[in-house]
Amino acid sequence: MCGIIGYTGDDERAVLDVLLDGLSGLEYRGYDSAGLAISNASLSVYKREGELSNLEAVLPEGLDGFAGVGHTRWSTHGPPSDENAHPHTDCQGRVAVVHNGIVENYAPLRAELEARGHTFESETDTEVVPHLIEEHLADGADPERAFRRTVERLEGSYAVAAVFSGRETVYATRQASPLVLGVGDDGHYLASDAPAFIEYTDRVIYLEDGQFATITPSDVTVTDERGQPADVTVRRLEWEPEDAGKSGYDHYMVKEIHEQPTAIRRCLGGRARELDGSVTIDELTDLETPSSVQFVACGTSYHASLYGARLLRERGISAQSFLASEYDADALPIDEETLVVGVTQSGETADTLSALRSANRAGATTLAVTNVVASSAARACDHTTYIRAGPEIGVAATKTFASQQVALAMVASVLAGEFPRSFVEGLRDVPDDVQSILDTSRARSIAEQYEDADAYFFIGRGYNRPVALEGALKMKEITYKHAEGFAAGELKHGPLALVTPQTPVFAVIGADDASEKTLSNVTEVESRGAPVVAVTDSPERVERHADATLEVPDTHPCLTPILANVQLQLVAYHVANRLGRSIDKPRNLAKSVTVE
Repeated sequence: MCGIIGYTGDDERAVLDVLLDGLSGLEYRGYDSAGLAISNASLSVYKREGELSNLEAVLPEGLDGFAGVGHTRWSTHGPPSDENAHPHTDCQGRVAVVHNGIVENYAPLRAELEARGHTFESETDTEVVPHLIEEHLADGADPERAFRRTVERLEGSYAVAAVFSGRETVYATRQASPLVLGVGDDGHYLASDAPAFIEYTDRVIYLEDGQFATITPSDVTVTDERGQPADVTVRRLEWEPEDAGKSGYDHYMVKEIHEQPTAIRRCLGGRARELDGSVTIDELTDLETPSSVQFVACGTSYHASLYGARLLRERGISAQSFLASEYDADALPIDEETLVVGVTQSGETADTLSALRSANRAGATTLAVTNVVASSAARACDHTTYIRAGPEIGVAATKTFASQQVALAMVASVLAGEFPRSFVEGLRDVPDDVQSILDTSRARSIAEQYEDADAYFFIGRGYNRPVALEGALKMKEITYKHAEGFAAGELKHGPLALVTPQTPVFAVIGADDASEKTLSNVTEVESRGAPVVAVTDSPERVERHADATLEVPDTHPCLTPILANVQLQLVAYHVANRLGRSIDKPRNLAKSVTVE
């Protein structure tokens, strides 16, 4: 959600540039205000509600310093405003703090501090942190000790970074909220996510819960809660700075839609073997076939998990999907033969992490399916499968959803034994099939035809139901228009009352046993005057029922949803673009939701 960037280096003139570049690199996470603090002879703090350009407009010429932190805020405590934007400072302006997460005990801490004469300028939970540091400094503690003693008082989830006036050091720690350190040649960095500093260094250290980081121009020190040196690994990121650019596209989202063939090839690489019709995931070679599987996920990842669960059920393995925020391990049958799979693009989704931790406590085996190496989910689970989609900047997930579908298809193959050879052959063809859709799609003309609709409905059966749900979510996220996804058979059990000639229905219809029933549901909406757009691999079967068709290549029936999804992504994108929406940064939304 919120974004943190920190830097200290040899060239004090570079501090502002690094912070602004970092804040720009974090805009994709979603935010409503931005700010920064730079340590020089005193402490220079600037922050503004709204976009980063509002902050840049008030920065003075020649601003430099020894070290600094920056922040993009997504509001939780208090509405967007200059006062509520980070960083926050103490009464004397000696320390500036940025924070992601929630300080759950901020109310009693604030009351305690106000009773001792502290004055608060904001409504945020974060502001208690610099005031607590101020008190410890007044008691004689040095900055590092004051920072540690303050963190001991905090309850909840947090990633916190602080700078002090006149010092070239940045202090940071985390608890259930991500922080990554960047190890550079001319300075060192910290951030919520590596895109904030990837143009400066590809060497990173992922901070663990309870660890403290101290970064200076010459060194990075990581210690545990007792102040003892922590065992850390410096990793190299596998993507380049240009991977996070738009590469000539108008929006990150459409760029990432067009990157799906490449992302899926990476996901498949070395795993799906067409020659012998097998699927192998090296990370899962020692994972025994479970008696049951429980998926936990949120949003788009939940839709991918619905797809994975159905694949397993059809191969004889009991499988269910749960919204992570509703998951209750204590109320479910769980033992050591139960596999709980957390599906999360970022690996930092708070609800999913909470569900995985409860599954671990209940004795289940856990598996993370994620895109981020060494993320919290990857470290929390017994096993990890990476989807290898590469960096995704647009808030609305596209290539990560397609890669999740492919990854879960392979996971299902490993857990259930060999799928039909035609399935593996179809998997290997998915990148080319997606490319053919991108080359020939009529989604733009469909968007032009229906951009003024009152609402949009998406229907599908079986494997196509999760894609109908995802199609509706994409339309909602980036167009701000009402959209709903349904199991096709449920239309007649209530939603049909909403169907009018101004509510186009997108029907995902594959060449499977359920297609005739879906066509029957299509006739129900036709008779109410609603236009029908069929997303199908069998246009000749549906043309007399549909006002328009979006074709997908013929493939194994279990894989049709992966292809149909691409057409629905393009429709949502073109509608949003014609409506002039903020496609990459939809209002009120964040890329990585790190609070429950």
